[in-house]
Formats: sequence, C-alpha cells, structure tokens
Amino acid sequence: MTIADDIYLYNSLSRQKEKFVPLREGFVGIYVCGPTVYGHSHVGHAKSYVSFDVIVKWFRFVGYKVRYVQNITDVGHLLGDDGEGEDRILKTARLEQIEPMEVAQSYARSYYEDMDALGVDRPNIAPTATGHIPEQIELIKALIAKGHAYEVNGSVYFDVSSFEGYGKLSGRRNVDEMEPGTRVQVRSEKRHPSDFALWKKADPNHLMRWNSPWGWGFPGWHIECSAMSMKYLGETFDIHGGGMDNQFPHHECEIAQSEAATGKPFVRYWLHNNLVTVNGQKMSKSLGNFTTIKDLLKKYAPTVLRFFILQSHYRSTLDFSDGAIAAAKAGLEKLVETYRRLRESPVGTGAIDLDAYKAKFHAAMNDDFNAPQAIALLFELSRDINVAIDKGGLREPEKSNALAFYDAYAKGVLGIIPKESLQPSSNPLPKVMELVLDIRQEARARKDFATSDRIRDRLKEAGIEVKDGKDGATWRIVG
Repeated sequence: MTIADDIYLYNSLSRQKEKFVPLREGFVGIYVCGPTVYGHSHVGHAKSYVSFDVIVKWFRFVGYKVRYVQNITDVGHLLGDDGEGEDRILKTARLEQIEPMEVAQSYARSYYEDMDALGVDRPNIAPTATGHIPEQIELIKALIAKGHAYEVNGSVYFDVSSFEGYGKLSGRRNVDEMEPGTRVQVRSEKRHPSDFALWKKADPNHLMRWNSPWGWGFPGWHIECSAMSMKYLGETFDIHGGGMDNQFPHHECEIAQSEAATGKPFVRYWLHNNLVTVNGQKMSKSLGNFTTIKDLLKKYAPTVLRFFILQSHYRSTLDFSDGAIAAAKAGLEKLVETYRRLRESPVGTGAIDLDAYKAKFHAAMNDDFNAPQAIALLFELSRDINVAIDKGGLREPEKSNALAFYDAYAKGVLGIIPKESLQPSSNPLPKVMELVLDIRQEARARKDFATSDRIRDRLKEAGIEVKDGKDGATWRIVG
C-alpha cells in the first residue's frame, strides 16, 4: 500500500518534529488514554478527544488503516500523584451511595453520549481496566520475575531505580537524588519514594478487589494502560496520545514498566495535547470554573464547540470563555453560510484553483495536524467562493469540486459543517432574502427610495450587504 502524504508530527519523546514512519506499511496503531469515569466529561475532555479524533480522521483520509484503542479507566485511578489516595470511582460511589460499577458504567455512557454529540468517532477498541485484570496480573508477575518489582504486605511496587530510562519522556531523571523522606512522606513498605504501585492490597470491606498471587487487591492506574495497549497493539506500537498532564507520572510509568517487562521500545511517537484554561486560569472544580460538555451543549451547537477547539493547535493551551465561544460561533456561521450559498448558487463562469487549496490543506495537516492553519485556509477559500457567487457563480465542474472540497475537508476531516447544512431547505435565509429583495424592488419601482434605502441599511446593520446591478440586486453576508 502506498500513502501519498508524508506526515510530520511532534514527538514528545524526542522533543522535535519527526517524519512519521509506521511499523507496518499502511497501518497505524494508536492508543489514547481515555477518561476515568467518575463524573460527567468536561471541556478539557472535549479538547483532548476532538483533537485526537481529527488526527485519526486525517490518517484514515490519506489512506492509512488505523486501529484506534482508547481505554476506559474504571478502577485504580487514585487521588494524588503518589498513588496513595482514594480511588476516584470509589469516592464517587461512597458519596452517591451506589455501587462503584454503577458509577463507572453510568459515566462511561455519559462520556460516549458527549463524544457522539461532538462528532468524535468511536475507537475501534474501548477496553476497560476491570475487564483486563488477568493481563495486568501477568504483566506484574513478569516484572517481579525480572527484578523490576517487589511485593510487600500484599502490595506490589515498581522499583524505579531498576530502570535506567526512567525520566526520558518527562525529563525528570533525578531518581538517585530522591532519598527517602526528602520529597514526600514515604510509606515504610516502599523502598524508594518514587516507586509506584502496580497492585494495591485491599481489605475485606473494599468494594472493588480481585484475587491475585499476592492476595486480594486491585491494580494501579499505570499498569492498566500498559497491559491494554500492548494486548491490542503489540509490545511496540506507533503512537500513544494523551493530555500533557498525564506525561508525568502516568506516561513515564507506562514506559518504565512496559520496557522493563519486554526489553523492547514501548511507543515510537508520543503525542500530548495541551490543557484548557478558563479566562486565563487553570480549570478546576475548586475555582468554580469547571464546565461540563453537557452544560455547554445546552448553549452551543456541537459543531461550534468542535470549531472552537480546533482553532487552537492541539499542542497549544485553549482558553475558554463565553466571548471566545461567541467569536467561534460567528466565524463558523460564515463558513457554513458560504457552503449553503455554494450549494444553492447558479452555475456561472467563475473559476477557482482548487488544486492549490487542496495542496495547502494537506500541507497544513501533514505539519503536525495543524487544524488552525487548515481552518484559516477554509476562510480564504470561502472569500474566493463568495466573490465568484456575487459575480454570477462558479462554472461546472468547479462548483461540484468546491462542494466536494467542503464535504471532504470541512465536514469530513475537521467535522465542523453540521449535517443539517446538507439540505438547502434547512436554511430559510435565501428564501427570506428573495422576499425582502422583491419588496425592496417594488418600492424602487414606485420611486419610494426612502423605503428601499431603509431596507438596505437595516440589512447592512444585520450583517447582510445588498448590491444593485443591471440584472437586479444581489446579497451576501459580511462583517
């Protein structure tokens, strides 16, 4: 299989852009850390999963077969980076007085509802941590056998000092300098404060626990992703993605335990999306600026949220505010209106070099999936199309090719053209404007120029420009 496009992506591991070369020709294996399902998804989840959705869509668009794996964490994600806090799902179950699995499945359904609304394609495989306990136990056993992990009082910890490459992703390599007691309060059963839990002992009253060679307990958060990703993508695979906040400790620990177990490179390209701020502040429940996707979808169309997210590069911070969303809404409406005008416009004599636009769009997306640059290109194309329509329309087959361009890139790859825009009848504006211009023309025929001018001026205030010509009046959206 031959792929026409060369894709360059920023590899967090090497800290530079690299040409993407898959392990298997024509095939991409991608693993992205999915949500921990203890609450409704928020705008930070939207940023991450819309960004990776476009990356997956682009790989498929240029001809790759993609296996996209995105897990559901339904046990083991503890509060605090030291792995000694309370399980997030258990905490919610205790507060809501329901079963932990009821919490996990309820919020997993909520997550997929939100992703479906945002036009995010479902992953090929969506493994759950609780569904892969045997694989995690086998991986832990292998680490113990190779001297990279140790068991204490029914819990198992990874010995960070046994893995020379610890810190190569995040740059935190000062393991030897972290003497017990210097950085954190050390539990006596740990050999070193930076060692992390692979398996945690659970008392008989613990609501989520499984039997293991070390007694009843539950897996650590980090071991879950290693076991599930390697099961479905192999011991070495192409791309691992996730939020920048997971780079350390989660992804660093994944690398250590995976490579220690197999002796092979774990992931060839690491992609990390940046975080969401709210009016310049970090988004958090404690600051009261936490916004769920469901609340946003009560106020804005899903395509508006997608468009807002994609105006920022996936590696850039996204600052959320009502003003920024409103600006995104206005910008998207211009693109959609051009698309509708194009569908309903007559065939004329205008011409556009669509091959040049196609080449520029591919160049933008092949350069580390630069969606903001691709969107800017769509605005350039829309300006050219509006000019051509105002002058009588595009000739065939350029009109058809322009529509195909929008369908493939704006609607398909970026997912920012809403489905209802495919139906010309869904937009009443052209028929309304036809009526308004007929009334205005009747006023001009009566020499009632005051009424004619008032209609023109009021339309201009509403963002619609009317131009009079020898063949009658034309209109377009401006501003």
